Amino acid sequence: MGAGTDGLDERDTAVLELEGRQWRTAGAKERAIREELGLSSTRYYQLLNALLDRPEALAHAPVLVNRLRRVREARRAAR
Repeated sequence: MGAGTDGLDERDTAVLELEGRQWRTAGAKERAIREELGLSSTRYYQLLNALLDRPEALAHAPVLVNRLRRVREARRAAR
């Protein structure tokens, strides 16, 4: 997969787009992760977490990335 003009490859962009969707039923997101990306849920969340630290991801989806960073920091602080 090649890098796009924003420095993210197709998989990175697909992960961000999938994470930004609304999910109506339990399990729908995990099913989409497997079917659309061909990833396990564990690998998906590893990739997503790494993306949150990349400036390219912030430039691509600033609202989503900032929201997810706040959630991640709140969870870390709660530990």
